[in-house]
Amino acid sequence: MPTYSLAPGWQRVLSALDLDPVQVLRRADLPADLFEGPRKRIGAEDFFALWEAADALHRGPDLAVAAASGVSADHFDIPVLAGLAARDLAQAAERINTYKRLMYPVTLDVRGDAGLRIALRPRGPFTPPAVLERFELLFWVAFARLATGARVGPVRVTVPEPPEDQGAVIEFLDGVPLTKGHRAEVVFSPYDVHRPFVTTSHAAVWQFLEPELDRRLYALEASTTWTERTQAVLLACLPAGRRSLAEVAAELGTSPRTLQRRLGSERTSFQEVLAQTRERMARAYLQRSALSYAEIAFLIGYEELTSFHRSLRQWTGETPRGLRSGTGVPV
Repeated sequence: MPTYSLAPGWQRVLSALDLDPVQVLRRADLPADLFEGPRKRIGAEDFFALWEAADALHRGPDLAVAAASGVSADHFDIPVLAGLAARDLAQAAERINTYKRLMYPVTLDVRGDAGLRIALRPRGPFTPPAVLERFELLFWVAFARLATGARVGPVRVTVPEPPEDQGAVIEFLDGVPLTKGHRAEVVFSPYDVHRPFVTTSHAAVWQFLEPELDRRLYALEASTTWTERTQAVLLACLPAGRRSLAEVAAELGTSPRTLQRRLGSERTSFQEVLAQTRERMARAYLQRSALSYAEIAFLIGYEELTSFHRSLRQWTGETPRGLRSGTGVPV
């Protein structure tokens, strides 16, 4: 399954928010040494669990606002450095979107019509927690202010789940409230999109880093196994009702026979990859959502609830209720 490298500043950011990194990791049910030693890679569910744990432990009015308020040139990872070296917000959005996939389970849908629209696009079927969606959008406002040196404000910020208390968000956005919509999106005016950046001093560093990042992107794509590619396609296809070998092979641009042969060379099979992907999705939906068992069964490709129960027992030795209990999600 796709994994993502944690940015090196996680511990520093958590500490700046008065959060104990060890407590956050424990709450997220992740290894206590995750932030120590060599940079580790985690799946999308674990990445989202980190944010959920931090949100649960945060004592302030809104973790997303607190995190966005702490944005500074000292805390940026490499993709954001690429943005700071851009000429304006339009170019920065395209650059950050390109390199974000090296280390993040959420990518962007960037559109330049009537200003600039930046919408979140999850890399897989798992929806980011509401606090992460808010931060991602507020980050762009903070980033625009830092890069332009002006008090840039958005035209509109839309989220699927606005918080009940928007006081901190409205203050951060200089009076602009969050509106409810089907996807998380921030919109900037044409004027603000083309404000010149005052951070162009980063351009010399960027010229040095760009070839290395391009090499890493190429290596990431070239090193992806057929098992990983099949899993990635299934993550998107299963909720849409497409789960056959022929359908997945077509998405990958190959034939069913060739796909089976390539998976066999990696000591697995299509049915094994399908079962592993279903189990991963079932665990995530049961532990991170309030979807009914019938809805989860449908989303992972089961037409009958009894078949879902039987498979889950085979994979995990648990019932859906057993996996969901203790997670804080209603059963």
